[in-house]
Amino acid sequence: MNLTTERTTASLHSLFVGDALSMPAHWFYRTSDILRYFPPHGISKMEAAPADHPSSIMSLHSTDSGGRRRAKPSGSANAQSSVNHKLDLQGEVVGDIILKGKRELWGGTRTHYHHGLPAGENTLNAHCARLMLRHLVENGGYDKKLWIDDYIAFMTADPAQHPDTYAESYHRGFFANLKNGKAPDKCGAVTHDTPSMGALVTIAPLAFALLKNHTLEQAQSICCEHIQLTHPDTDLMKVVCTYVELLESLLLAEDHRQEQGSHSETTSSTVVDKFIKAARVIPGTKLNELLEQKRGDSAVVGRLYSTACYITDSWPAVCYLGAKYFMSPGKAMLINTNLGGENAHRGSVLGSLVGLASNQCDESLFEQLSNRDSISHEVQEFVKTFCSN
Repeated sequence: MNLTTERTTASLHSLFVGDALSMPAHWFYRTSDILRYFPPHGISKMEAAPADHPSSIMSLHSTDSGGRRRAKPSGSANAQSSVNHKLDLQGEVVGDIILKGKRELWGGTRTHYHHGLPAGENTLNAHCARLMLRHLVENGGYDKKLWIDDYIAFMTADPAQHPDTYAESYHRGFFANLKNGKAPDKCGAVTHDTPSMGALVTIAPLAFALLKNHTLEQAQSICCEHIQLTHPDTDLMKVVCTYVELLESLLLAEDHRQEQGSHSETTSSTVVDKFIKAARVIPGTKLNELLEQKRGDSAVVGRLYSTACYITDSWPAVCYLGAKYFMSPGKAMLINTNLGGENAHRGSVLGSLVGLASNQCDESLFEQLSNRDSISHEVQEFVKTFCSN
């Protein structure tokens, strides 16, 4: 196995580990609740979603569009798409079109966003990253039109092809627009949380596939075009381009495991510099100063930067944790998990980066994934297709 194959495998395995590890405490915004639900020291291994969620606001989220619940415009309940996907696009988005049969779970006051998921299971967005892996292998690369078809078929399948209960605003907004007659490639919805960390979860496999036969600029352009389908936001595209550049840079970096002495320290410092540079895409971010100050992690991710999904905070948080802990991917993802908030999608992106930078995945955590064998097979098929010489 060559270095590129090893690195890509470690990155993709860690993407799914970072998501599943955080799933049970996803959107726990009080770290004290994580300690209370997972005593005595928080999450240290894969855990199932608890029976309830201490700060769930799922009942406030719209089941027929992106964002929060609001009054329906007159006539919207019977709107139908003019797009021929051989789908029944009538009824509510949640329960009838996607997440079939799970509408009733959105009405409780303490319902866990990932109700009923067992230990080691991934959230919907990570399942979309698996869909991307399969799409790329089956088509020998990325095809926007075929991807849209794959995404729609996956999300509307009955029985469901994923076990999750919750869908972010971007999923709901996309299918609301599709239902109301918009063309599939124009269904990206704009809500308060469009520029968010969840947008980046499918990017790593796409970027790795593109970088084999495309320049960095071409790969960035296609990744932005892909994200535009669901997250139309100009500032977010700047982060997408930065993420792809960071992935390429780490993919081509030296192998730190073989280094010793001052050379190792120099190369390690170079990797830290890559994260510092990447964080600057968010104006005012001075990651080098934060690392020099040696603050506690919760003082940075939780106080200085919100643990919410918004990209202006979550991207610097990922870069901070990546720079500080990239040589210990398991530790990086555990710390991220126990910082709470939007830790699952943040964990996916962080996992992709620290797995790549360290050229390793925490195998003890990977072995706890509930879909370990399927994920391993999908990643193996992907690297055979896009990483072989």
